[in-house]
Amino acid sequence: MNPGPGGAAARSTGRPAARPPARLTARGLVRRFGGLAAVDGVDLTAPAGRITALIGPNGAGKSTLFDCLAGTLRPDAGRVLLGGRDVTGLPAHARVRLGMARTFQQIAVFPTLTVTENVRVGAEQRAGGSVRGLLGLPAPGGRQAQQATEHALALLGLSALRERPAAALPTGTLRLLELARALAGGPGVLLLDEPAAGLDTPETERLARVLRGLAAQGMALLLVEHDVELVADLADTVYAMAGGRVVARGPVRAVLADPRVARAWGEAGAP
Repeated sequence: MNPGPGGAAARSTGRPAARPPARLTARGLVRRFGGLAAVDGVDLTAPAGRITALIGPNGAGKSTLFDCLAGTLRPDAGRVLLGGRDVTGLPAHARVRLGMARTFQQIAVFPTLTVTENVRVGAEQRAGGSVRGLLGLPAPGGRQAQQATEHALALLGLSALRERPAAALPTGTLRLLELARALAGGPGVLLLDEPAAGLDTPETERLARVLRGLAAQGMALLLVEHDVELVADLADTVYAMAGGRVVARGPVRAVLADPRVARAWGEAGAP
């Protein structure tokens, strides 16, 4: 297996240039759909160099909160700060340029592109490019983007699949591909929506190593994950949501033992 970010792959010249440490902060976020507050006054901080997890039953508001943080939804109230900068009014693509990346609960890749081409899209987003380079048009940051692509492929164990079209890959590999594309942009803040869904045991172990290594390098990571064992193994701080609100915050075992969390899961179903 390829080493994690602290190993040879991370030390190669293909490693994306590091961004300065950043933190992601939500202050009083509210998002309503009609008369329902899916996110209701949420405060949250994902600091640099730490793994922060967001847990809760289905319908708790986790995905809506993620969309507000990433810029795909505009909150009705509150603020989102990226490295101290107010980005509440910025769309998702602008946040990407500022050093935020995300993966999705429903895997989002380009099925007709190869593994390498998919990852290259992420690398070119940081360089200010787009899919233009994949269409034979001039793309900025060519050498840097290529190095970042190679690093991300090696980090996630995808180098041997570089010429395979994404449409031919199983779900677990697609999850890793989506993460590789996000990392190729060299983000300072990474949002992960159920990153272990569909992964087998070796893939989950690789994912855990990579995420630990990224945090050790100073990246801020925020993940939504239903695998409580994985959360317990990875997270420094856990936020538990229910009914659009944060009902508990702290170390994972203390949060899971909180009667408010158990009551919320008992009312809405298992996490």
